[in-house]
Formats: sequence, structure tokens, C-alpha cells
Amino acid sequence: MTLGDNHMLSRSAFLIGRSLLVAGLLLSTSACSWLGWGDDDDAKAAPKPVSILMRQNTSGPVGTSNTAVQAVGPTVNAFLWRASLDTIGFLPLISADPYTGVIITDWYSPPSTPGERFKINLYVLDSTLRADGVRVTVFRQVDQNGQWRDATVAAETNSQLEDTVLTRARQLRIQQSPPK
Repeated sequence: MTLGDNHMLSRSAFLIGRSLLVAGLLLSTSACSWLGWGDDDDAKAAPKPVSILMRQNTSGPVGTSNTAVQAVGPTVNAFLWRASLDTIGFLPLISADPYTGVIITDWYSPPSTPGERFKINLYVLDSTLRADGVRVTVFRQVDQNGQWRDATVAAETNSQLEDTVLTRARQLRIQQSPPK
């Protein structure tokens, strides 16, 4: 190995080491934000999903209209999104993403029927208020001797929930329309 080869090896090692250091710093910084470290007091305030999704009574770079937030990539219809949250708001949420339109709930046992539980996956599919703009899938389980077992859901349950969301979305749109 010549002196030039050693120089190239040490330069390569230096570049790789520097790249790893930068990557490590970026990862640790993002991990701190996930854990809530390094946030100022304003950032710890409770989020206001209505102001983000419907822009009610707010001002800022996006404006004050009651439409979906202009974001990188596609967005979903704000009325369908809000109506979806209103309709299944009694269920515990696992995930709700207004940019992809996916809402996933956790299992919920109604107090009146503790031996069964429900879970809903709801998808807002469009940026316009259309009849086919929402899809709902309901899952049901029953308790059999301490074990939760999958059970059938009535065929009309999914479409009834979709209709409920659409009706609520239309109500929200009418409420937001300027008076004539």
C-alpha cells in the first residue's frame, strides 16, 4: 500500500464518519421532538384539530376559508373529515390522518353489551363532497369464555355509517354557506 492509498483510505473513513455523525445528530434531534423534549411552552398547548381541518376563526398563511388545508400532497374534503370525526367520535382513536383521510379506532365495548366490542376503519377518499367519498369498515368481536372471537357485522351497518357521515357532511356544508 502506498502513501496515496493511505491518504484515500483516511479521507474515505473521515467522510463516512462525518456522514454517520450528521445522521446520528439528525436522528437524536427528531427523537427528542417525538419524546417532547426541547419543546417550548407554546408547543405543549393542546392541538386544535378543528382549526387545522376547517380553519374556523383563525388567520395565518393558509387563510380563513373553511376548506381543507393546503398541504404537500393530496388532501381530503374537510366536511367529510369533520363529519367522520363527529360520527365516530365516541370511539377511542388509534390514528387519524387528515392528509390521507384514514381514521382507525380502537376496540370499544358499549356499556349496554359488555360481551361484544367494535372497531371501525374509516377512509375519506376524495377532496370533494361526493356520495362515494367515504368508506367505512366495521369489525365486531364477541367474548366467548374470556376469548374475543370475530363475529359477523350486519351487511347494512357499513353503508348506514357511510350515509350518516355523508348526511353530517352536508349539514356542515350548509352551516358554512354564506346567508343569501
